[in-house]
Amino acid sequence: MSLVLDPAAQDLLFREARTANTFTDEPVTDEQVQAIYDLVKYGPTAFNQSPLRITLVRSAEARERLVQHMAEGNQPKTAAAPLVAILSADNEFHEELPQLFPHFPQAKDAFFSERPVREGAAALNASLQAAYFIIGVRAAGLAAGPMTGLDFEGVRKEFLDDDHTPLMVVNIGKPGPDAWFPRSPRLEYHQVVTTV
Repeated sequence: MSLVLDPAAQDLLFREARTANTFTDEPVTDEQVQAIYDLVKYGPTAFNQSPLRITLVRSAEARERLVQHMAEGNQPKTAAAPLVAILSADNEFHEELPQLFPHFPQAKDAFFSERPVREGAAALNASLQAAYFIIGVRAAGLAAGPMTGLDFEGVRKEFLDDDHTPLMVVNIGKPGPDAWFPRSPRLEYHQVVTTV
């Protein structure tokens, strides 16, 4: 084998993992979410920036507010999932760079003094971190249901502020009955990889 990761772990994280559409009512604890974050925070980003912000939607009142901003097909599963997370990009992430990139603290002003540059960097690197988060959910033995079918501006106004850009909403929990759609095709190696 060319991979050193145990085949069972490969299946857990990739081959058998699927986007879940139903969940059991088993709760997802704060301790589980912290363990997920404490694992995935080590995923690489440019300048070690950490723009991802995670808003856990736990209360019934907040869940009701969020469901109103989800696309119609995403509303029932968002209402029923044990835990829902709003993943967003903090466009003021550069303020943390002196702490996160201590060998070049000037990066904060040298590269990220302009808001449009920060927004682009935040979107890219928070999206990377969101992907790590989904893999971390799987590593915890849970299923993730990431969704971008939502009113992004409505979610921002309802839960965030002007410095945060929503990226996706992720339902989290143990998969329930009929949780999976059939596996969609993937591109083959030769369709993706070229050598120059």
